[in-house]
Amino acid sequence: MSRIPTPAKVSEAPEGSHPLLEAVEGSIGSVPNLFRLVATSPATLEGMLGLNGALGKGALNAATRERIALAIANFNGCSYCNSAHTYIAKNVAKLDEAEIEANRKGRSTDAKADPAVQFALKIAEQRGRITDGDIAAVKLAGFTDAELLEIVGHVGYNILTNYLNEVFGTEIDFPVVEAARAA
Repeated sequence: MSRIPTPAKVSEAPEGSHPLLEAVEGSIGSVPNLFRLVATSPATLEGMLGLNGALGKGALNAATRERIALAIANFNGCSYCNSAHTYIAKNVAKLDEAEIEANRKGRSTDAKADPAVQFALKIAEQRGRITDGDIAAVKLAGFTDAELLEIVGHVGYNILTNYLNEVFGTEIDFPVVEAARAA
């Protein structure tokens, strides 16, 4: 059970969150508990959705974004995000079980994506204190400077959602997949 009330429907959220939640519903067909919980603060919801929307327009493809989300969710021990991103990875990004399991461990079975996922996990593990060699390895794999910045952005976004779920105990509204490990 959530540590703060989660509005049961859009109309129960603060009025400033209504258009944001309606946009989420229009985009994905429902309003997951995370968004309804965060709607309690229209400013936080706007910031979270704004960052996610902007990063979604970047150069990283949807599959790599999901790979990063799974790696970070498991690093942080966030079962809500592990459940949500497992669902999205399977049903939207069309990743297979072997890939999803590798992602949870901070790896990828895809040779191009693997350095990006490893880099993302290292950013979280080292709290951003990575080396010139870490950057060189991702660039050697063909990632641009812009994509490196996006990887950092996705790590930050996923840490935000992981922490929101962990701090407030968001009730999982996806098929439950417990986080494989907690940091």
